[in-house]
Amino acid sequence: MNADLDALATALYVTIDDLLLANPDLLPERPAVGIAPLLSDAELLTMAVLQALLGFANEARWIRHARRHLTAMFPYIPARSGYNKRLREATSMMSGVMRMIAMRCASRHDDLWLIDSTPVECGRSRETAKRSDLVGWAGYGYCASHSRYFWGLRLHLIATPSGLPIAFALSDPKIDEREIARDLLDFELALLARHGGQTLMADKGYRSKELDSFMADLGIELIRPATKAEPERPGQRFLKPFRQVIESVNQTLKAQLDLERHGARTSAGVVARVLQRLLALTAAIWHNETTNRPVLRSLTAFDHQRRAWN
Repeated sequence: MNADLDALATALYVTIDDLLLANPDLLPERPAVGIAPLLSDAELLTMAVLQALLGFANEARWIRHARRHLTAMFPYIPARSGYNKRLREATSMMSGVMRMIAMRCASRHDDLWLIDSTPVECGRSRETAKRSDLVGWAGYGYCASHSRYFWGLRLHLIATPSGLPIAFALSDPKIDEREIARDLLDFELALLARHGGQTLMADKGYRSKELDSFMADLGIELIRPATKAEPERPGQRFLKPFRQVIESVNQTLKAQLDLERHGARTSAGVVARVLQRLLALTAAIWHNETTNRPVLRSLTAFDHQRRAWN
């Protein structure tokens, strides 16, 4: 690997290992008596981040690559089935570690948050929509930005202007974005209490008097497009540039971290692979901030290594 990726992998492994030692409640449940895993939990999450950054959407290809090139960093690399099972069982651990790493970023405490949703396609054939294990959760939805229908889920993301994920949810595309926004902010009440006043920027899909009132009760200033019947709302001039920011965050997840090529067929698999990419984005922003990179969300430092192996 190149020096940038080596530095990220080393720093990330040490940080995750320290976090898990200090927070054993994050570890997956294991029998009190049994064989300890040869690949540690910190190594597992570091491998997951490298897989996402290097663009290996296919786990079998990733394991072959890792066994050929990364054994100096990971002495034991499990079979693809074992790696996949460990990741699916590690969603709570990934979520907790991602939150703790994000808390170490100065950009986490930005007083402006951006909210948006984007499709996560899970199948294209009618047979998939009928037989998939995701039936009952996934559904048909419409992607306005690409003017197309899709079958799958919708990823709702609250992020800072630097792209750092604050909170996320996966839902049926038919569920109203405003309902998910309320749930996400309810989940973040503890952070809001510590953080004080907060500004949230959203698009026209979040327009409603009920949501405005909910935000006001939480002490959040909501900047969104005004309806035709409303006077111009405060902060309107900032909507266009900051809407482009959240769109570019979604594009980073899709184009550079291959969110649309997740390949999962079960609920646990989808959650694990979405979390894997959000953790990779968080780790990259944390590393870029730590090393004083000018653009925190940039993955350019890893691009030539990515191209070399794909």
